[in-house]
Amino acid sequence: MKAVRISAPMEIGVAEIEKPVIKADEVLVKIKYVGFCGSDLNTYLGRNPMVNLPVVPGHEVGAIIEEVGSEVPANLTKGMVVTLNPYTNCGSCASCRNGRYNACEHNETLGVQRQGVMCEYAVLPWIKIIPAGDIPVRTCALIEPMSVGFHAVARAGVTDNSYVMVIGCGMVGLGAVMRSSLRGATVIAADIDDEKLALAREAGATYTVNTMTEDVHKRMQEITSGLGADVVIEAVGSPATYVMAVNEVGFTGCVTCIGYAKSEVSFQTKLFVQKELDIRGSRNATPADFRAVINCVNTGRYPIEKFISKVVEPEEAAEAMKEWSENPGKVFRILVKF
Repeated sequence: MKAVRISAPMEIGVAEIEKPVIKADEVLVKIKYVGFCGSDLNTYLGRNPMVNLPVVPGHEVGAIIEEVGSEVPANLTKGMVVTLNPYTNCGSCASCRNGRYNACEHNETLGVQRQGVMCEYAVLPWIKIIPAGDIPVRTCALIEPMSVGFHAVARAGVTDNSYVMVIGCGMVGLGAVMRSSLRGATVIAADIDDEKLALAREAGATYTVNTMTEDVHKRMQEITSGLGADVVIEAVGSPATYVMAVNEVGFTGCVTCIGYAKSEVSFQTKLFVQKELDIRGSRNATPADFRAVINCVNTGRYPIEKFISKVVEPEEAAEAMKEWSENPGKVFRILVKF
């Protein structure tokens, strides 16, 4: 079957791989759309230390059930539109023992620590199949990255009394904007790109801040009447945005980190103590987060289709990835269509 494969840094193309065969407790899905995410871009650029090349990328999926094994529950049937939970969990590490399987110490994500699903067919354990109801199969490829943003909002304990600053308005950040707005919070979206900020407003942000052209601290003080944000969600992963998050969160606020910086970050640690901050990591997403995204999409309130920058054929993936690497700030999601 046809697959997209990254064979070496800056080398991506179409390959023929073997079609998988299901076991009794597994489901065979026909892949229709797969999104390129930031981890795929880093793999392409040779900046992803967790990947062993060559690798088939892809874990943001819209698919249709093709075949079910004999031990698969009856609620999963052929022809059903689904997305996939792309994470694994070992069941025995500290995270798993605490029921936080999304943060498993030994997690292997599709397309990162193991082969992904940017190919025509894939087989997964039935428990990793997430029915999407009436959501179009193309839109299903956006569910996983949005669920990561939804999970961060849950980790931060956002309420309708919260001022929430979301730093970074890519797909994950937009998920955090949407979920925060659904919870009734006042959302402040921050990014370096005005087009992304405009879309963040459509996704539920009340205020936007261009961190390249505006005085961020002055603007945040104006918006929050001098108090700072109750919650800051960091969805970029750079030293500058980590420092910004700690600076702009208010006293006794919460900083929740999704992105991780690829280099060391220097903080004024006195702010951790003086502000008595809660600083939390947020990793992947839970089945509940996936369901929340599906419910959100079904409301029709948000411009989900605008999150798709381009749809390409597998043979066009190399050119699309090259264009994205040269201008990363202008891309939300590129989908590969099978």
